[in-house]
Amino acid sequence: MREDIVKHLKIEVTNRAKNENNKFGIGVLYHIEAVVRNAEILANKYNADKEICIIAAWLHDIASITDFKLYEEHHIYGAKIADEILNEFKYDKDKIELVKKCILNHRGSIDNKRFSKEEQIIADADSISHFDSIPSLLYLAYKERNMNIEEGKDFVKSKLERSFEKLSDESKIFYKEKFENVMKFL
Repeated sequence: MREDIVKHLKIEVTNRAKNENNKFGIGVLYHIEAVVRNAEILANKYNADKEICIIAAWLHDIASITDFKLYEEHHIYGAKIADEILNEFKYDKDKIELVKKCILNHRGSIDNKRFSKEEQIIADADSISHFDSIPSLLYLAYKERNMNIEEGKDFVKSKLERSFEKLSDESKIFYKEKFENVMKFL
């Protein structure tokens, strides 16, 4: 594991998340940390390259938190930013390409083909991270969108149902209990 890179990314992403120009607020850092945790869990479960998964997880939303204007295509810009950062560390070129593919294909809202375990893991970790961010989703519903109690509950449930449906079949099985428990709570 390239601990130097992981340590740098944690600091870099944290600083960008805390920057006043980050339109998503500090909640996005909790999301990214949840993606990192789930990427590591899934990499171990599916015998994937854990280093690639952790690096890609830290970088998957870096463009969004850097400049909100990049949000719609943050997967494309994020891959470019990842390339720049990882080249500064003289990271292996083949590994850089795999990290970039993970970032390019992480979005569940875009129907991209995923050809490696690592790409699927980052997409799954991104989707399941919403289950680790219930307070942020409730904040979005009630504070940012001014929803009433029922509207907010329905908004969060719908978001979580969509996130669960975006998972690979294997991860749906793995996270089924977590999904069911959260849905019962709501």
